Amino acid sequence: MVKKPWQGRFEEETSRILEDFSQSVTFDRELYPQDIRGSIAHARMLGRQGIISEEEAGRIIEGLEGILADLDSGQQPWDTALEDVHMNIEKILTDRIGEAGRRLHTARSRNDQVALDLKLYIRDASDALSRRVEEMLDILLTRAQEQAGTIMPGYTHLQRAQPVLLSHHLMAYFEMLRRDHGRFSSLGDSLDDSPLGAGALAGTPHPIDRTMAAAELGFAGITRNSMDTVSDRDFAAQFLFNAALCQIHLSRLAEEIVLWASAEFSFIALPDAFSTGSSMMPQKKNPDAAELVRGKAGRAVGNLTSLLVVLKGLPLTYNRDLQEDKEPVFDSFRTLAGSLEIMSGLMAGVVFQADAMETAADDGLLTATDLADYIAQKGLPFREAHEITGKLVALCLARGCGLKELALSELKQECGAIDEDVFDILKPGSSVERRNTPGGTAGKQVQRAMEEAREWLAKVRAD
Repeated sequence: MVKKPWQGRFEEETSRILEDFSQSVTFDRELYPQDIRGSIAHARMLGRQGIISEEEAGRIIEGLEGILADLDSGQQPWDTALEDVHMNIEKILTDRIGEAGRRLHTARSRNDQVALDLKLYIRDASDALSRRVEEMLDILLTRAQEQAGTIMPGYTHLQRAQPVLLSHHLMAYFEMLRRDHGRFSSLGDSLDDSPLGAGALAGTPHPIDRTMAAAELGFAGITRNSMDTVSDRDFAAQFLFNAALCQIHLSRLAEEIVLWASAEFSFIALPDAFSTGSSMMPQKKNPDAAELVRGKAGRAVGNLTSLLVVLKGLPLTYNRDLQEDKEPVFDSFRTLAGSLEIMSGLMAGVVFQADAMETAADDGLLTATDLADYIAQKGLPFREAHEITGKLVALCLARGCGLKELALSELKQECGAIDEDVFDILKPGSSVERRNTPGGTAGKQVQRAMEEAREWLAKVRAD
Protein backbone atom coordinates (compact mmCIF):
# COMPACT_ATOMS: atom_id res chain seq x y z
CA MET A 1 0.00 0.00 0.00
CA VAL A 2 1.06 3.58 -0.65
CA LYS A 3 1.93 5.64 2.43
CA LYS A 4 -0.15 8.84 2.46
CA PRO A 5 1.41 12.20 3.43
CA TRP A 6 -1.10 12.55 6.25
CA GLN A 7 -0.35 9.16 7.81
CA GLY A 8 2.51 10.30 10.02
CA ARG A 9 0.50 9.93 13.22
CA PHE A 10 -0.91 6.51 12.28
CA GLU A 11 0.64 3.18 13.26
CA GLU A 12 -1.50 0.99 11.02
CA GLU A 13 -2.05 1.27 7.30
CA THR A 14 -5.48 2.21 6.02
CA SER A 15 -7.78 -0.73 5.37
CA ARG A 16 -8.04 -1.62 1.71
CA ILE A 17 -11.81 -1.66 2.17
CA LEU A 18 -11.77 1.97 3.36
CA GLU A 19 -9.34 2.97 0.61
CA ASP A 20 -11.63 1.56 -2.06
CA PHE A 21 -14.70 3.12 -0.46
CA SER A 22 -13.21 6.57 0.08
CA GLN A 23 -11.13 7.07 -3.05
CA SER A 24 -12.48 9.71 -5.42
CA VAL A 25 -9.87 9.80 -8.16
CA THR A 26 -12.06 7.67 -10.42
CA PHE A 27 -14.35 10.69 -10.81
CA ASP A 28 -12.61 13.80 -9.40
CA ARG A 29 -9.75 13.41 -11.88
CA GLU A 30 -12.08 15.35 -14.17
CA LEU A 31 -10.87 18.37 -12.18
CA TYR A 32 -7.24 17.99 -13.23
CA PRO A 33 -7.14 21.05 -15.57
CA GLN A 34 -8.55 23.24 -12.80
CA ASP A 35 -6.34 21.64 -10.14
CA ILE A 36 -3.21 22.31 -12.17
CA ARG A 37 -4.34 25.85 -13.00
CA GLY A 38 -4.83 26.57 -9.31
CA SER A 39 -1.50 24.98 -8.38
CA ILE A 40 0.37 27.07 -10.93
CA ALA A 41 -1.13 30.26 -9.51
CA HIS A 42 -0.34 29.11 -5.97
CA ALA A 43 3.27 28.25 -6.87
CA ARG A 44 3.80 31.58 -8.59
CA MET A 45 2.45 33.39 -5.52
CA LEU A 46 4.66 31.35 -3.16
CA GLY A 47 7.72 32.28 -5.21
CA ARG A 48 6.76 35.96 -5.45
CA GLN A 49 6.25 36.12 -1.67
CA GLY A 50 9.57 34.42 -0.92
CA ILE A 51 7.84 31.49 0.82
CA ILE A 52 9.69 29.22 -1.60
CA SER A 53 12.47 30.27 -3.94
CA GLU A 54 11.70 31.67 -7.38
CA GLU A 55 13.78 28.83 -8.82
CA GLU A 56 11.65 26.23 -7.05
CA ALA A 57 8.47 27.97 -8.16
CA GLY A 58 9.71 27.91 -11.75
CA ARG A 59 10.49 24.20 -11.58
CA ILE A 60 7.08 23.47 -10.07
CA ILE A 61 5.27 25.45 -12.78
CA GLU A 62 7.26 23.78 -15.55
CA GLY A 63 6.56 20.38 -14.03
CA LEU A 64 2.84 21.07 -13.73
CA GLU A 65 2.64 22.23 -17.33
CA GLY A 66 4.27 18.97 -18.42
CA ILE A 67 1.82 16.94 -16.33
CA LEU A 68 -1.09 18.83 -17.87
CA ALA A 69 0.13 18.01 -21.37
CA ASP A 70 0.55 14.33 -20.49
CA LEU A 71 -2.89 14.12 -18.87
CA ASP A 72 -4.47 15.85 -21.86
CA SER A 73 -2.92 13.29 -24.19
CA GLY A 74 -3.80 10.34 -21.95
CA GLN A 75 -0.15 9.35 -21.41
CA GLN A 76 -0.21 9.72 -17.62
CA PRO A 77 -2.04 6.97 -15.66
CA TRP A 78 -3.99 7.53 -12.47
CA ASP A 79 -3.37 5.67 -9.20
CA THR A 80 -6.50 4.99 -7.13
CA ALA A 81 -4.29 4.18 -4.12
CA LEU A 82 -3.44 7.90 -4.00
CA GLU A 83 -7.05 8.68 -3.16
CA ASP A 84 -7.85 11.79 -5.22
CA VAL A 85 -6.82 14.04 -8.07
CA HIS A 86 -4.80 16.33 -5.78
CA MET A 87 -2.59 13.59 -4.32
CA ASN A 88 -2.07 12.03 -7.75
CA ILE A 89 -0.80 15.26 -9.27
CA GLU A 90 1.39 16.06 -6.26
CA LYS A 91 2.96 12.57 -6.39
CA ILE A 92 3.58 12.78 -10.13
CA LEU A 93 5.14 16.22 -9.68
CA THR A 94 7.41 15.06 -6.86
CA ASP A 95 8.51 12.02 -8.88
CA ARG A 96 9.43 14.31 -11.78
CA ILE A 97 11.13 17.27 -10.07
CA GLY A 98 12.10 15.93 -6.65
CA GLU A 99 11.93 17.77 -3.33
CA ALA A 100 10.63 21.02 -4.88
CA GLY A 101 7.39 19.22 -5.66
CA ARG A 102 6.76 18.63 -1.97
CA ARG A 103 6.93 22.38 -1.33
CA LEU A 104 3.91 23.12 -3.53
CA HIS A 105 1.49 22.32 -0.74
CA THR A 106 2.98 24.97 1.56
CA ALA A 107 0.27 27.34 2.86
CA ARG A 108 -2.47 25.26 1.27
CA SER A 109 -4.88 22.52 2.37
CA ARG A 110 -6.81 20.09 0.26
CA ASN A 111 -9.85 21.79 1.77
CA ASP A 112 -9.30 25.15 0.09
CA GLN A 113 -7.75 23.39 -2.91
CA VAL A 114 -10.84 21.32 -3.70
CA ALA A 115 -13.14 24.31 -3.15
CA LEU A 116 -11.04 26.22 -5.68
CA ASP A 117 -10.99 23.36 -8.20
CA LEU A 118 -14.75 22.89 -8.11
CA LYS A 119 -15.39 26.61 -8.36
CA LEU A 120 -13.11 26.86 -11.40
CA TYR A 121 -14.83 23.83 -12.96
CA ILE A 122 -18.26 25.36 -12.47
CA ARG A 123 -17.09 28.64 -13.99
CA ASP A 124 -15.81 26.72 -17.03
CA ALA A 125 -18.98 24.60 -17.21
CA SER A 126 -21.20 27.68 -16.97
CA ASP A 127 -19.30 29.32 -19.83
CA ALA A 128 -19.68 26.19 -21.96
CA LEU A 129 -23.39 25.93 -21.22
CA SER A 130 -23.88 29.63 -21.99
CA ARG A 131 -22.49 28.99 -25.46
CA ARG A 132 -24.75 25.93 -25.93
CA VAL A 133 -27.76 27.97 -24.84
CA GLU A 134 -26.80 30.69 -27.34
CA GLU A 135 -26.85 28.10 -30.14
CA MET A 136 -30.31 26.94 -29.06
CA LEU A 137 -31.54 30.54 -28.84
CA ASP A 138 -30.32 31.24 -32.36
CA ILE A 139 -32.19 28.22 -33.73
CA LEU A 140 -35.41 29.07 -31.89
CA LEU A 141 -35.26 32.66 -33.13
CA THR A 142 -34.52 31.59 -36.70
CA ARG A 143 -37.45 29.17 -36.73
CA ALA A 144 -39.73 31.81 -35.21
CA GLN A 145 -38.76 34.30 -37.93
CA GLU A 146 -39.43 31.68 -40.61
CA GLN A 147 -42.96 31.13 -39.24
CA ALA A 148 -43.86 34.77 -38.76
CA GLY A 149 -47.38 34.49 -40.23
CA THR A 150 -48.44 31.03 -39.05
CA ILE A 151 -51.45 30.97 -36.72
CA MET A 152 -52.03 28.14 -34.25
CA PRO A 153 -54.17 27.51 -31.19
CA GLY A 154 -52.78 28.73 -27.91
CA TYR A 155 -53.58 26.41 -25.01
CA THR A 156 -54.42 26.57 -21.34
CA HIS A 157 -55.03 23.34 -19.42
CA LEU A 158 -54.09 21.66 -22.74
CA GLN A 159 -57.43 22.93 -24.10
CA ARG A 160 -57.61 25.20 -27.12
CA ALA A 161 -57.90 28.74 -25.78
CA GLN A 162 -57.11 31.58 -28.20
CA PRO A 163 -55.38 31.96 -31.57
CA VAL A 164 -51.69 32.92 -31.37
CA LEU A 165 -48.80 33.15 -33.79
CA LEU A 166 -46.50 30.12 -33.88
CA SER A 167 -43.60 32.58 -33.76
CA HIS A 168 -45.01 33.97 -30.49
CA HIS A 169 -45.18 30.43 -29.08
CA LEU A 170 -41.57 29.70 -30.05
CA MET A 171 -40.42 33.01 -28.63
CA ALA A 172 -41.86 31.99 -25.26
CA TYR A 173 -39.18 29.29 -25.13
CA PHE A 174 -36.62 31.86 -26.30
CA GLU A 175 -37.45 33.91 -23.20
CA MET A 176 -37.12 30.90 -20.90
CA LEU A 177 -33.69 30.08 -22.30
CA ARG A 178 -32.66 33.74 -22.30
CA ARG A 179 -33.19 33.70 -18.53
CA ASP A 180 -31.17 30.48 -18.31
CA HIS A 181 -28.37 32.16 -20.24
CA GLY A 182 -28.41 35.02 -17.77
CA ARG A 183 -28.08 32.64 -14.84
CA PHE A 184 -25.13 30.81 -16.40
CA SER A 185 -23.32 33.94 -17.57
CA SER A 186 -23.76 35.98 -14.36
CA LEU A 187 -21.18 34.75 -11.86
CA GLY A 188 -22.18 36.68 -8.76
CA ASP A 189 -20.28 36.65 -5.47
CA SER A 190 -20.59 32.90 -5.01
CA LEU A 191 -18.43 32.21 -8.07
CA ASP A 192 -16.32 35.34 -8.25
CA ASP A 193 -14.41 35.09 -4.96
CA SER A 194 -11.33 32.88 -4.68
CA PRO A 195 -11.19 30.35 -1.83
CA LEU A 196 -7.44 29.77 -2.19
CA GLY A 197 -5.60 30.71 0.99
CA ALA A 198 -8.29 29.71 3.46
CA GLY A 199 -6.20 26.71 4.47
CA ALA A 200 -7.80 23.81 6.28
CA LEU A 201 -10.26 26.11 8.06
CA ALA A 202 -8.43 28.94 9.83
CA GLY A 203 -6.10 30.49 7.26
CA THR A 204 -2.31 30.14 7.26
CA PRO A 205 0.64 31.71 9.13
CA HIS A 206 2.61 32.08 5.89
CA PRO A 207 2.74 35.57 4.34
CA ILE A 208 0.67 34.68 1.29
CA ASP A 209 -0.92 37.13 -1.15
CA ARG A 210 -4.42 35.80 -1.71
CA THR A 211 -5.38 38.69 -3.96
CA MET A 212 -2.49 38.02 -6.34
CA ALA A 213 -3.44 34.36 -6.77
CA ALA A 214 -7.12 35.29 -7.15
CA ALA A 215 -6.38 37.81 -9.89
CA GLU A 216 -4.26 35.30 -11.81
CA LEU A 217 -7.17 32.84 -11.74
CA GLY A 218 -9.66 35.43 -12.97
CA PHE A 219 -11.49 36.07 -9.70
CA ALA A 220 -12.70 39.55 -8.78
CA GLY A 221 -11.83 39.09 -5.12
CA ILE A 222 -11.28 36.66 -2.27
CA THR A 223 -13.63 34.98 0.19
CA ARG A 224 -14.04 36.76 3.52
CA ASN A 225 -14.18 33.96 6.10
CA SER A 226 -11.89 30.93 6.04
CA MET A 227 -14.32 28.68 7.92
CA ASP A 228 -17.17 29.47 5.56
CA THR A 229 -14.84 29.13 2.57
CA VAL A 230 -13.90 25.49 3.02
CA SER A 231 -17.44 24.39 3.87
CA ASP A 232 -19.33 26.52 1.33
CA ARG A 233 -20.95 24.77 -1.61
CA ASP A 234 -23.58 27.41 -2.35
CA PHE A 235 -21.97 27.93 -5.74
CA ALA A 236 -22.39 24.23 -6.57
CA ALA A 237 -26.01 24.24 -5.43
CA GLN A 238 -26.69 27.35 -7.52
CA PHE A 239 -25.10 25.73 -10.56
CA LEU A 240 -27.20 22.60 -10.07
CA PHE A 241 -30.33 24.75 -9.73
CA ASN A 242 -29.46 26.62 -12.92
CA ALA A 243 -28.88 23.34 -14.73
CA ALA A 244 -32.07 21.78 -13.38
CA LEU A 245 -34.23 24.76 -14.37
CA CYS A 246 -32.74 24.90 -17.86
CA GLN A 247 -33.28 21.14 -18.22
CA ILE A 248 -36.92 21.63 -17.13
CA HIS A 249 -37.38 24.31 -19.79
CA LEU A 250 -36.04 21.90 -22.39
CA SER A 251 -38.33 19.21 -20.99
CA ARG A 252 -41.36 21.47 -21.46
CA LEU A 253 -40.40 22.08 -25.08
CA ALA A 254 -39.74 18.36 -25.53
CA GLU A 255 -43.24 17.59 -24.23
CA GLU A 256 -44.76 19.89 -26.83
CA ILE A 257 -42.70 18.22 -29.55
CA VAL A 258 -44.02 14.82 -28.43
CA LEU A 259 -47.61 16.10 -28.52
CA TRP A 260 -47.28 18.00 -31.78
CA ALA A 261 -45.72 15.00 -33.54
CA SER A 262 -48.70 12.78 -32.65
CA ALA A 263 -51.44 12.05 -35.20
CA GLU A 264 -53.89 13.72 -32.83
CA PHE A 265 -52.10 17.05 -33.36
CA SER A 266 -50.07 16.60 -36.58
CA PHE A 267 -48.56 20.04 -36.07
CA ILE A 268 -45.01 18.94 -36.97
CA ALA A 269 -43.10 16.31 -38.90
CA LEU A 270 -40.02 15.02 -37.07
CA PRO A 271 -36.64 14.98 -38.81
CA ASP A 272 -35.45 11.44 -39.52
CA ALA A 273 -32.05 12.20 -37.98
CA PHE A 274 -33.63 12.85 -34.57
CA SER A 275 -36.28 10.11 -34.56
CA THR A 276 -36.33 6.34 -34.23
CA GLY A 277 -38.55 3.53 -35.47
CA SER A 278 -40.20 0.55 -33.83
CA SER A 279 -38.75 -2.96 -33.79
CA MET A 280 -42.26 -4.35 -34.34
CA MET A 281 -44.42 -1.66 -35.96
CA PRO A 282 -43.00 -0.51 -39.31
CA GLN A 283 -45.18 2.60 -39.55
CA LYS A 284 -43.88 4.19 -36.34
CA LYS A 285 -41.73 7.31 -36.16
CA ASN A 286 -40.99 7.94 -32.51
CA PRO A 287 -39.90 11.25 -30.88
CA ASP A 288 -37.22 9.47 -28.83
CA ALA A 289 -34.87 12.46 -28.76
CA ALA A 290 -37.51 14.66 -27.15
CA GLU A 291 -38.59 11.89 -24.78
CA LEU A 292 -35.02 11.33 -23.59
CA VAL A 293 -34.53 15.05 -22.93
CA ARG A 294 -37.82 15.09 -21.04
CA GLY A 295 -36.71 12.10 -18.99
CA LYS A 296 -33.32 13.56 -18.14
CA ALA A 297 -34.98 16.45 -16.31
CA GLY A 298 -35.41 13.97 -13.46
CA ARG A 299 -31.65 13.47 -13.27
CA ALA A 300 -31.00 17.19 -13.09
CA VAL A 301 -33.56 17.71 -10.33
CA GLY A 302 -32.20 14.66 -8.50
CA ASN A 303 -28.65 16.00 -8.63
CA LEU A 304 -29.76 19.27 -7.04
CA THR A 305 -31.68 17.43 -4.35
CA SER A 306 -28.71 15.15 -3.70
CA LEU A 307 -26.35 18.02 -2.92
CA LEU A 308 -28.88 19.90 -0.81
CA VAL A 309 -29.44 16.80 1.31
CA VAL A 310 -25.66 16.35 1.75
CA LEU A 311 -25.32 19.96 2.92
CA LYS A 312 -28.34 20.19 5.19
CA GLY A 313 -26.79 18.64 8.32
CA LEU A 314 -23.10 19.53 8.06
CA PRO A 315 -21.47 21.40 10.95
CA LEU A 316 -18.56 23.72 10.25
CA THR A 317 -16.18 23.30 8.63
CA TYR A 318 -15.01 20.73 6.08
CA ASN A 319 -16.52 17.25 6.33
CA ARG A 320 -15.79 14.29 4.09
CA ASP A 321 -19.46 14.23 3.06
CA LEU A 322 -18.48 17.05 0.70
CA GLN A 323 -16.77 14.48 -1.51
CA GLU A 324 -20.34 13.89 -2.76
CA ASP A 325 -20.52 17.39 -4.28
CA LYS A 326 -18.69 16.58 -7.50
CA GLU A 327 -20.50 13.77 -9.28
CA PRO A 328 -23.85 15.61 -9.32
CA VAL A 329 -22.11 18.65 -10.84
CA PHE A 330 -20.30 16.59 -13.47
CA ASP A 331 -23.45 14.68 -14.35
CA SER A 332 -25.70 17.73 -14.62
CA PHE A 333 -23.17 19.49 -16.83
CA ARG A 334 -22.87 16.55 -19.23
CA THR A 335 -26.62 15.88 -19.20
CA LEU A 336 -27.59 19.47 -19.95
CA ALA A 337 -24.86 20.00 -22.54
CA GLY A 338 -26.02 16.89 -24.39
CA SER A 339 -29.69 17.84 -24.10
CA LEU A 340 -29.05 21.31 -25.51
CA GLU A 341 -27.19 19.79 -28.45
CA ILE A 342 -30.00 17.31 -29.12
CA MET A 343 -32.78 19.89 -28.86
CA SER A 344 -30.87 22.31 -31.09
CA GLY A 345 -30.60 19.67 -33.80
CA LEU A 346 -34.21 18.61 -33.35
CA MET A 347 -35.62 22.13 -33.52
CA ALA A 348 -33.47 22.96 -36.53
CA GLY A 349 -34.90 19.98 -38.43
CA VAL A 350 -38.58 20.03 -37.38
CA VAL A 351 -41.03 20.71 -40.22
CA PHE A 352 -43.98 22.81 -39.05
CA GLN A 353 -47.31 21.79 -40.60
CA ALA A 354 -48.80 25.28 -40.93
CA ASP A 355 -52.04 24.07 -42.56
CA ALA A 356 -52.84 21.73 -39.66
CA MET A 357 -52.09 24.46 -37.13
CA GLU A 358 -54.26 27.02 -38.87
CA THR A 359 -57.12 24.56 -39.29
CA ALA A 360 -56.97 23.84 -35.56
CA ALA A 361 -56.95 27.58 -34.81
CA ASP A 362 -60.10 28.04 -36.90
CA ASP A 363 -62.27 25.60 -34.94
CA GLY A 364 -65.09 28.09 -34.48
CA LEU A 365 -64.91 28.71 -30.76
CA LEU A 366 -61.35 30.01 -30.19
CA THR A 367 -62.51 33.60 -30.71
CA ALA A 368 -65.11 33.44 -27.92
CA THR A 369 -62.97 35.77 -25.80
CA ASP A 370 -62.89 38.22 -28.70
CA LEU A 371 -66.67 38.17 -28.80
CA ALA A 372 -66.86 38.86 -25.07
CA ASP A 373 -64.37 41.72 -25.43
CA TYR A 374 -66.36 43.08 -28.39
CA ILE A 375 -69.57 43.09 -26.33
CA ALA A 376 -67.78 44.71 -23.38
CA GLN A 377 -66.50 47.45 -25.68
CA LYS A 378 -70.13 48.17 -26.55
CA GLY A 379 -70.60 49.30 -22.95
CA LEU A 380 -71.63 46.16 -21.07
CA PRO A 381 -69.70 44.95 -17.99
CA PHE A 382 -67.27 42.21 -18.98
CA ARG A 383 -68.88 39.69 -16.62
CA GLU A 384 -72.20 40.20 -18.39
CA ALA A 385 -70.48 40.00 -21.79
CA HIS A 386 -68.82 36.77 -20.65
CA GLU A 387 -72.20 35.27 -19.70
CA ILE A 388 -73.79 36.24 -23.01
CA THR A 389 -70.90 34.73 -24.94
CA GLY A 390 -71.12 31.56 -22.86
CA LYS A 391 -74.76 31.12 -23.89
CA LEU A 392 -73.83 31.58 -27.54
CA VAL A 393 -71.04 28.99 -27.15
CA ALA A 394 -73.57 26.58 -25.64
CA LEU A 395 -75.82 27.15 -28.66
CA CYS A 396 -72.90 26.38 -31.01
CA LEU A 397 -72.07 23.19 -29.13
CA ALA A 398 -75.66 22.02 -29.31
CA ARG A 399 -75.81 22.74 -33.02
CA GLY A 400 -72.26 21.57 -33.85
CA CYS A 401 -71.16 24.82 -35.44
CA GLY A 402 -68.83 27.76 -34.78
CA LEU A 403 -69.62 31.27 -33.59
CA LYS A 404 -69.13 32.78 -37.03
CA GLU A 405 -71.73 30.38 -38.42
CA LEU A 406 -74.50 31.82 -36.26
CA ALA A 407 -76.85 34.27 -37.93
CA LEU A 408 -76.64 37.91 -36.94
CA SER A 409 -80.22 37.69 -35.70
CA GLU A 410 -79.25 34.86 -33.36
CA LEU A 411 -76.36 36.88 -32.01
CA LYS A 412 -78.56 39.97 -31.54
CA GLN A 413 -81.14 37.90 -29.72
CA GLU A 414 -78.63 37.49 -26.89
CA CYS A 415 -77.19 41.02 -27.19
CA GLY A 416 -78.78 43.77 -29.22
CA ALA A 417 -75.50 45.72 -29.34
CA ILE A 418 -73.92 43.14 -31.65
CA ASP A 419 -73.58 44.38 -35.25
CA GLU A 420 -72.43 43.05 -38.63
CA ASP A 421 -68.81 44.00 -37.85
CA VAL A 422 -68.71 41.16 -35.31
CA PHE A 423 -67.94 38.63 -38.04
CA ASP A 424 -64.55 40.26 -38.70
CA ILE A 425 -63.83 40.02 -34.98
CA LEU A 426 -64.48 36.27 -35.02
CA LYS A 427 -61.70 35.51 -37.53
CA PRO A 428 -58.50 33.96 -36.01
CA GLY A 429 -56.29 36.46 -37.83
CA SER A 430 -58.29 39.37 -36.46
CA SER A 431 -58.07 37.90 -32.96
CA VAL A 432 -54.28 37.72 -33.24
CA GLU A 433 -53.88 41.26 -34.54
CA ARG A 434 -56.19 42.78 -31.92
CA ARG A 435 -53.73 41.73 -29.20
CA ASN A 436 -51.39 44.53 -30.12
CA THR A 437 -50.04 45.34 -26.66
CA PRO A 438 -46.36 44.91 -25.68
CA GLY A 439 -45.69 41.22 -25.16
CA GLY A 440 -48.84 40.24 -27.06
CA THR A 441 -49.23 37.95 -30.06
CA ALA A 442 -50.01 40.59 -32.72
CA GLY A 443 -47.68 40.42 -35.68
CA LYS A 444 -46.14 43.85 -35.05
CA GLN A 445 -45.43 43.00 -31.41
CA VAL A 446 -43.90 39.63 -32.24
CA GLN A 447 -41.81 41.15 -35.02
CA ARG A 448 -40.56 43.80 -32.62
CA ALA A 449 -39.74 41.11 -30.05
CA MET A 450 -37.81 39.07 -32.61
CA GLU A 451 -35.83 42.09 -33.76
CA GLU A 452 -34.91 42.93 -30.17
CA ALA A 453 -33.96 39.30 -29.54
CA ARG A 454 -31.71 39.22 -32.62
CA GLU A 455 -29.94 42.41 -31.50
CA TRP A 456 -29.54 41.05 -27.97
CA LEU A 457 -28.16 37.74 -29.21
CA ALA A 458 -25.66 39.47 -31.51
CA LYS A 459 -24.46 41.63 -28.62
CA VAL A 460 -24.11 38.62 -26.30
CA ARG A 461 -22.02 36.79 -28.87
CA ALA A 462 -19.88 39.84 -29.55
CA ASP A 463 -19.23 40.28 -25.82
